Amino acid sequence: MKILHTSDWHIGRTFHTHSTLEHLRQVLDALAAVVAERRVDVVLVAGDVFDSATPSADAMKLLQHAFRSIREAGATIVATSGNHDSITRLGFHAEWIRLAGIHVLTEHGRLDEPVTLEDEHGDVHFYGIPYLEPALIRHDYPGVELRTHEQALTFAMQRIRDDRGRRGSRSVVLSHCFAAGVAASDVERDISSGGLDLVPASVFADADYVALGHIHGRQTISESVRYSGAPLHYSFSEAGKPRGGWLVELGPDGLGTVEWLDLPVPRTLVQLTGELDELLTDAAHDEHTGCWVKAVVTDRVRPIDGIRRLQARFPHCVAFEWRPSVVAEDSAASYGERVKGQSDGQIVAEFLAHVRNGVGPTSFETALVEELLAGERASEVTA
Repeated sequence: MKILHTSDWHIGRTFHTHSTLEHLRQVLDALAAVVAERRVDVVLVAGDVFDSATPSADAMKLLQHAFRSIREAGATIVATSGNHDSITRLGFHAEWIRLAGIHVLTEHGRLDEPVTLEDEHGDVHFYGIPYLEPALIRHDYPGVELRTHEQALTFAMQRIRDDRGRRGSRSVVLSHCFAAGVAASDVERDISSGGLDLVPASVFADADYVALGHIHGRQTISESVRYSGAPLHYSFSEAGKPRGGWLVELGPDGLGTVEWLDLPVPRTLVQLTGELDELLTDAAHDEHTGCWVKAVVTDRVRPIDGIRRLQARFPHCVAFEWRPSVVAEDSAASYGERVKGQSDGQIVAEFLAHVRNGVGPTSFETALVEELLAGERASEVTA
């Protein structure tokens, strides 16, 4: 059986206020083409199908399009919910769409009821563990201590092992969680401090394959426990990370080969660093005009209207950071102490240097200030 492991579609997410729906459609269409080309039997979505608990109509239409395309390509779909999903909304039509070969598993009370599919070697049981927030589920299990994600996932996996012991055969587990020992980017928003969300990979022992979601970058915890990452880049911290999914093959005795399949990146991300004039004129940056651009400007003085000027060259420049290459040292003396006894012109010059990272007035500014001060002194004399 060939299984394509994906996760974290985040349908409806924006990128610096820009819609990602069209780019995601391109990637999911490519995914459906891979399903047909590689004769994939099952596509997994390990949580965070949507980015919001209240997805828009356009987001719902894209999910419908993607599921239909994958089914037409020949694969069964097994998906579970993540921390961004609404269990109720995502699972609302689960009872009916499973008749079409689309299995959406969102109920923690039924996580030990697998979707069972068959190949030439027998049954494969797919168990979907939705995102388990201990505070929201512990009242359903009064005899079990569920204060951390580790406790919640340990409890869930024990239920799955008990069921698998009765059924036998091979098994695949989908889970949306933060496994200990992996690196997260700045978009996994619900990782709490103190380690309460960490889940040791050992919790998932005994499953033939564990398809994890929540981390947006490809990660291999062990040969049989992996993250596929998200299909799009949703943060500049993810720039350069591959996008795609794991093609997992189960043989008669369990896990066989695991192969990474790349998916297209509709628009790459790049961070450009330098002084504004350099970024605007250097021919080396011509190749980045079609990219999502984060500009880190190193001018000593913050440029006026910098991002608008950058967007004239880089239409998709969506992030701007001023990070001066030279930072003036703070004086131990207060501002009042530094300007005490100075002339009005010197006070203005000191103020400009104070607010512009040590850069004082230009000759034009000095002449302008002198002209204004002279006019002010003349008016005082005639008054």
